[in-house]
Amino acid sequence: MTRMVFKAFLKKYFGADYQGMIRTPVICLPVFLGLSRADFRIQIAPFILYLTVTVFTGRAMWQDLSSEDHAADWQNMCMLPFDERTLVCSYGIVLGAYTFLTKTAVLLAVLLAVSDRSRAEVLGSIFCAVFAILMTSLLFFRRKGGYFLYAQEVKGRQTVKSHTHFLVWYYFGRYMKTHKNYLTNTAVMWCVACVLPLFFRAVEKVFVIPVGFAILSVNTPLGILLSCDSALEQAVRFLPGQKRRFLVPYALFIFFCNMTANSIFLCSWQIQMGGITGRMVAAAACFALLSAFFSVLLEWFCPIRGWETESDLWHHPRKYVVPAVMLLLAVGLAGF
Repeated sequence: MTRMVFKAFLKKYFGADYQGMIRTPVICLPVFLGLSRADFRIQIAPFILYLTVTVFTGRAMWQDLSSEDHAADWQNMCMLPFDERTLVCSYGIVLGAYTFLTKTAVLLAVLLAVSDRSRAEVLGSIFCAVFAILMTSLLFFRRKGGYFLYAQEVKGRQTVKSHTHFLVWYYFGRYMKTHKNYLTNTAVMWCVACVLPLFFRAVEKVFVIPVGFAILSVNTPLGILLSCDSALEQAVRFLPGQKRRFLVPYALFIFFCNMTANSIFLCSWQIQMGGITGRMVAAAACFALLSAFFSVLLEWFCPIRGWETESDLWHHPRKYVVPAVMLLLAVGLAGF
């Protein structure tokens, strides 16, 4: 029975033929070789390396565990004659392996390629990742209980049903309220906006302030609302008049969040160094509007498909498209 449950979870996350286990080495090997051969090295203290790996892996594991998108599969498993301990242990082991292979392995490939590490430090990094997975799983299951995913499914249905009769803006507010990790990510970006001027003291502000706007546009959750909710996407695409009614408020919502982060960044710069002008405020509004426009454009024409957990959406390479465009724009404005 235990082997059957384990194989069922393996096939869900890694595919019917376990091709997902091969995909990560195919990605990590070129990344490691390309960065290691480049003339780029940074000094990373062992403590910082271990802390980075632990925090990153723990956050990714918690996000995977909190995902509501596999609630239906868990509900079906709960209907089979398996004990709770078997389900939880098998699920935690497979999801931990999935988190390590699809997310932590990529981070380790980058960190080990750009810094000189001993064999003991490599093994220590892997140990920190495994420790983070185990501790996160233990804390999560002790807090949520065994049948937490079934409860999420029921709650999700009630939430979607209650949103059908309210305005789009109210939907955004309710969605952010029920997805605490979205609010946390936005709050983290605002904290980054506060401390970002500290790292740009030695750089000319005419160049670095637009770069700051580009960095602050990396707010992944706001740009995946359609990709993470297939029912919402189908309603927006196929119901009459929903395209304009949803996409325009969606763009304004992202603009408001981006503009808030840019305003915090400008206020922090003014407090620490001063010299903020009206042109910089206008640039903040332009960058916020353009990043919102491009984010909605990507969601409409290039939604993310084939993902397994919500964490896959957060770490999808598409998250860097809009910041890259904004960064190119910032460099172009500086050169002009």
